[in-house]
Amino acid sequence: MTPQQASLHAREIAALAPIIPVLVVDDVAHARPLAEALVAGGLPALEVTLRTPAALDVIREMAKVPGGVVGAGTLLTPEDVQAAKEAGATFGVSPGATDRLLDACEEADLPLLPGAATATEAMRLLERGYTMLKFFPAEASGGAPALKSIGAPIPQISFCPTGGVSMKNANDYLSLPNVLCAGGSWVAPKDAVESGDWARIETLAREAAALPR
Repeated sequence: MTPQQASLHAREIAALAPIIPVLVVDDVAHARPLAEALVAGGLPALEVTLRTPAALDVIREMAKVPGGVVGAGTLLTPEDVQAAKEAGATFGVSPGATDRLLDACEEADLPLLPGAATATEAMRLLERGYTMLKFFPAEASGGAPALKSIGAPIPQISFCPTGGVSMKNANDYLSLPNVLCAGGSWVAPKDAVESGDWARIETLAREAAALPR
C-alpha cells in the first residue's frame, strides 16, 4: 500500500463520524458490548490503544461487531503493526512517525494516521505522500489555534486532533477546514466501562456523533 492509498483509506475512516473513540480497555469481556454501544450510538470507527495486556484480544473481539471499523492506536514499532494486523485491526494510529513504522504499515497494507505536532513534521509526512494525519497532543501543542495556523500554509493536509479533546472543545477543532474528525476518550468513561453502563456510553456516543463539522 502506497502512502497515497493509505491516506485515502484513512480519510474514508475519518469521514465516518465526527469522533473516533480512543479506547483503553483492560478487560476483554468489555470489548464487544463496548463496541456495540459505540457503534449503536453512531461512532463506527474505534481506536483501541495498545496500552493494556488485553488490547490485542480486545481488537479481535471488537472486529466481530457488525458495523464497526476497528483500529489499533499507539503503534510504535513494526512488531506492533504486525500484531495489530493479525488481531484484525483495519487501520492504525501512532503518536508520531518514524520511517520504520511507516515502512511497516505500508508493507502490511495497514492504513495509518501518523502523528504530527509541528509544521515540519507535517511537511515531512506530506513529502512522503501522507495527507491525513493525527495532530497530537492537540491541546498541549496549542489546541485549535495552533492547528488552524499550521493548516493555513499546508491546506493539502487534513487532521484528526487527539489529546485533550472533549465535548467542550470538540467544536473548536471540528469547525476548522483542515479537520475531518477528532479523537476522544470521553465517550467511553472508565467508570462506565467497568460498571457495564453501556446505555450511558451509547448516549455519549450519540451526542458526539451529532457534533457538526
